[in-house]
Amino acid sequence: MAAECGGGHGSRWALPLRPPLCLACAVETLGDGRASLVRKKHVLSRLHDALAWQALPVVQLLAPDERVCLHLIGTVFGMLHSVEDSSALDLFVEVLVRLVVELKSEQYLRCILEESQKELCKATTMRGSLPTFTLLGKLTDAIPGFADILVVEHNNLVDHLLMGLMYPNEGIKAAICYLYGKLYSSSVGAERLSAHFEERLCGLFLNTLGRAQTKELQVNCLGLLKELLKSDHFVSILMNNSKTEEEPETPEILEGENPLPLVLKKLLLTRDEMLQAASSHCVAAVLIHSPSRYAPAFIHADVPEFLFECLSCNSEILIWSVYCCLLLLTEERLFFSKCHTVYGIESLVRSLQDVLQLNNVELHKQGLLLFTEILKRQPVEIKLFTNRGVCMEAIHVLMETVNCPVLEVVVEAVRAVAAFLRKDHLNSPPVPYEELQKLLEAVLKRCADLSPPQSSKRHAGDLFSVSQDHPANRNLSRIPQRQGQLLLNTLESFRNACRLAVEFQSDPMAQENAFTAPNSESKDTLSNFSEFLLRICDGLCIPMVMKYLERAVSPSMMEVFISSLNTLFTVMPSMRNKFSKKLASSSFIRLTLELKARFCSVQSNPALNQACSSFLYSLCLSLYSATEKERTSSQEEQEMSELLQKGLPQLNYTVAESLLLLAETPEPFSLDQSLCSHQHCFILLLYFAYTLGDRFVPEAELFLAIKNFLVSAQDHGDCPPPYILRAALYLLAVCQDKGKALDLRSLCTIKRILNNLPDLSFVYVHCPLLLKFFLHYPELTGRFGHQVLQLWFSWGDCKQTETEAAGFGVSDQLDAANPLLPILKSNSSILLILLDLVCSSSVEVAWKVLMTLRTFLEKNEDVLVCDLLRSQFLQILQQLLVGSSSASLQANRNLPVLLSLLFLVQLRSKGVRELDSTDFKLLHQVSNLCGKCKPRDTDLLQPSFNFLYCSLHQTTPCSQQRAVAVLLSNVPLLELLQKVLECTWLQSPPSEPAYLSSEDALLCSGWLLVASLLLYQHRYNTEVHQALSLDLTEVLNAVIFRKKKPILLLVSIMQFLRAVLRQNFSSSLLVTVGQNTAQGATRPQPSSQQDAALHPLAMQQVFSLVVSLQNLLVHVQLQKDLLLSQSVVACLETLVEYLYVKNQDVALHVASQPWHRFLLFTLLSGSQKSFLQPEVLRLITLFLRYQSSNIISQKEISQILQEAVEANLAELPEATSHALHLFLCQIQSSHCQVEPLQSGTIQTLLERLLGQRSTCVKHQDIVCLGSVAVSLSHIGD
Repeated sequence: MAAECGGGHGSRWALPLRPPLCLACAVETLGDGRASLVRKKHVLSRLHDALAWQALPVVQLLAPDERVCLHLIGTVFGMLHSVEDSSALDLFVEVLVRLVVELKSEQYLRCILEESQKELCKATTMRGSLPTFTLLGKLTDAIPGFADILVVEHNNLVDHLLMGLMYPNEGIKAAICYLYGKLYSSSVGAERLSAHFEERLCGLFLNTLGRAQTKELQVNCLGLLKELLKSDHFVSILMNNSKTEEEPETPEILEGENPLPLVLKKLLLTRDEMLQAASSHCVAAVLIHSPSRYAPAFIHADVPEFLFECLSCNSEILIWSVYCCLLLLTEERLFFSKCHTVYGIESLVRSLQDVLQLNNVELHKQGLLLFTEILKRQPVEIKLFTNRGVCMEAIHVLMETVNCPVLEVVVEAVRAVAAFLRKDHLNSPPVPYEELQKLLEAVLKRCADLSPPQSSKRHAGDLFSVSQDHPANRNLSRIPQRQGQLLLNTLESFRNACRLAVEFQSDPMAQENAFTAPNSESKDTLSNFSEFLLRICDGLCIPMVMKYLERAVSPSMMEVFISSLNTLFTVMPSMRNKFSKKLASSSFIRLTLELKARFCSVQSNPALNQACSSFLYSLCLSLYSATEKERTSSQEEQEMSELLQKGLPQLNYTVAESLLLLAETPEPFSLDQSLCSHQHCFILLLYFAYTLGDRFVPEAELFLAIKNFLVSAQDHGDCPPPYILRAALYLLAVCQDKGKALDLRSLCTIKRILNNLPDLSFVYVHCPLLLKFFLHYPELTGRFGHQVLQLWFSWGDCKQTETEAAGFGVSDQLDAANPLLPILKSNSSILLILLDLVCSSSVEVAWKVLMTLRTFLEKNEDVLVCDLLRSQFLQILQQLLVGSSSASLQANRNLPVLLSLLFLVQLRSKGVRELDSTDFKLLHQVSNLCGKCKPRDTDLLQPSFNFLYCSLHQTTPCSQQRAVAVLLSNVPLLELLQKVLECTWLQSPPSEPAYLSSEDALLCSGWLLVASLLLYQHRYNTEVHQALSLDLTEVLNAVIFRKKKPILLLVSIMQFLRAVLRQNFSSSLLVTVGQNTAQGATRPQPSSQQDAALHPLAMQQVFSLVVSLQNLLVHVQLQKDLLLSQSVVACLETLVEYLYVKNQDVALHVASQPWHRFLLFTLLSGSQKSFLQPEVLRLITLFLRYQSSNIISQKEISQILQEAVEANLAELPEATSHALHLFLCQIQSSHCQVEPLQSGTIQTLLERLLGQRSTCVKHQDIVCLGSVAVSLSHIGD
């Protein structure tokens, strides 16, 4: 073709295309009327490609010659209106636009405008104007200033646009709307065409948009609308098209012709997501100007419903647009009152579920923001979640978003959680408490995971110890802003959860799940939720905030946190006291005071100040009710409440400033009570902090400040309320060890203040340190010691002081179990006050005092107060026993404790001493008391028997003789002993023989006491007024058959048996009877001559007893019981001695039994395998005494001597030394066949043992085994 080959125009007209194109030929071809349309379209297509890809060569060829350019433009413009092929029109328009753009000459633009003006004027039909409108639209789009030229210089063209808009052809309308959109996108065009739009175009445009059927027209109309909606003026015209501006936004506006809300709603109804997105964009563009002004029109048109319906689509653009629209609509209350949110909440929740599956963070954030605003702004009276299933879905969505890895999404999600935790959102029964717990826990854990690392473990009060210039503490911006916002949102969520729990307390339907099956336990209860809040606050919330506060402190954040803690006081009233103690012990009083001092001075941060003041108020009242349980003064609590309410908001000083304020004195005649209020509030806060161990003020400084406060108040004539005095005295007591001792003036001030009180209990605190404080100063002890000790023992159970001690900060030097004990040890004169309390106080107080004295005597053996205590005990005992019957004695629980103390005092007496008149009076009183008791009164009889037993064994022979006479003259006592001993045969054997019950212990003491009376009555030949009667067979059977009797009971019975054997059954105190001897019957005759000689024993009984004793020795070998071994050997010795007196043949026969040698081998085969055992040595001595050569040989004697020579005699136990001494003496006295060398060895050993005896330390003779007093000398003698 000519255009491609060049046509002789030269190479300079050739364009670098493939194949080459001659530009001159192309121009000629387009202007040739004979050329076919197909050829012209081809040339234009090649020219279009050249302009698109090689524009510079084309411009370089055409630009120098305006004639050629105008010819080419005119030619193409003419073809645009002469060719009816619609497919070619677009090509013509594109070539024209590109030519004008590339040539960059206004001349050509004006040329086209003039031609267009002419064409529009001469057009016979509007359809022929379509190419012109299309070209003008494309030019305005391609050339920035073209719209301004068109509007300014060719304004008459606009009239043709209006005419075309009324033409019933949507293609023409689409082109005109497109052109209008470009014109109104220009600021000049918008200004010049403002009146045109208001007067002529607005209604026509809305009508066109409302009736548009083709997508092209709909899109171009929406494009024009978007440009118009950028201007507040055009928005106002559009929204007021059917009404005057003064008319209210009422439903009547919707009855006008195609009002904008209805038009946009119609587009939302289409299935085209692009149109829906564009429509929602336009709604948002309107609302952005003034939601309150324009939102009602859309709401009355029910546009929100259709917006919610659009959320079910898959288009991210459409969903984003809908989110934006709905977010703007939430600013209008009508949106909620018309229940659009109730209708659409399910769609929104499900949309969020679907959106979370997309990788679009901004969409996630926008959806959560909309959800949050709906949750926050929803009116309380309109329930948002009418379906519990939707509510549960919302919780699951929030849970999923909280766990999102993107921090920005998590921040929005936690904001939504905070808005979700409202009673009206969750009051559809049953309340999903378990799901809420999981959600809240996920929020807190997520925030904790993103919190900055904690540098070190510190208390809440240590947060301000680092200088504020420290890089880590400069400001909140050092923490990433989003993390700080996340923490704030998390704390708001937690606070709302706490408020939710409090609000549900008044709703019976919200207490638990009403749909729980019978006999099954539900976790969805308010109680479980409340416990969870307290637990997670302690485990997650508080540590998380502490970590953040190490880096920076935000007043707004702390306001939310402190108010959350304040709300927790009412979340679970049963845990209020425990929670308040935990907070106070964790330095939260100090933290709150420092927050107030730092951020709330000079009337700044009033919200934080109010939160801190309310928190301290609730904390103090809670601690008051927790620590002052014994006080029930509602008036005092009311006064304290008023003081705290008034003074805490103004208490915005540092600790150092507050300490200085304590010493200040108000001006005389001043009516301003603020200073006094500040002082009292600060003292109360210090008191509650110190009671829980938070000593954030140095003790020495605080001691001085409190002392100055009391002196200043006294000098000024003020008397602080009792609860302030109580706190001040407690603080003095706590700090006294770190401060200097009070001077005389201070002590006198305290005395005067306390003397003015009607009762010391008003200022008493049940604290060991306060007790020590009063008892430390003689001036206070003399005046108030009795009252303080009275209060100490009256204040609850003294045994509870161990658990209370931790709360009161007891110092290490005080005994935790009973802090009075070390005070008694250092000041024994206080014992007189205690003993006076026993006489003058109630039964309960007296019991506690006696228990304290008993503990004191048990733990302090070196205290020499026995004489003092004995005389006081006598008076107390006489008081208790005057006119007391047997029944009243049993009901008196103080009497057993007093008797135990009396026994302990007796036990503390070292060695043997002479009994004085007090001792005999006590002996008389105790023996009379026993006579009034019954055998079952073990708590009275056990300490009494112990006392009587000790009195007999711890005194001189002279006093012993008198004591025996006193006891034997008391017939009721002897009758009681008779009954007690008889109980031995009546009791069933215990299941555990090693366990000593109270009944068995009483039997042990009874047998030991009777054995002692038998011994000493015989020794001093004391007169007997009442004899005891016992069945000898029962006594023997008790040892022979044992029946799992406790070891100590066996020892006691054997002591009795030894006593009667030594007296040959002829004591005037004891009458023995046989098993078959009935009352009034004759005694049966002995069956043999041997039985007659051994009477009242029978030969069979003797052998049975010997075998039983042998078995007991084997048992000793297994049990390693020294007391039993001594008792068994001693009983065997006494039995053989008795037999030797009665019948020497029988005694020698018993002593030479072959089983004895087997017994020795058994004893020697034990772990020690040594002859130097007390039971072995005493047995060998017994066999030597009765010449049992078949039992012990000369070889064994030599082995014993050799072993004794090699042993260190100084290290031998006392029982072994004594047994070895008896053995050596027996060898010397029995003339055994020993070698001369052995005789010297024996003598040397005796001398060494004698010297060892003179230098050895005497051990305590009386020991207490269980609750039984036993004299070791009595057993081992």
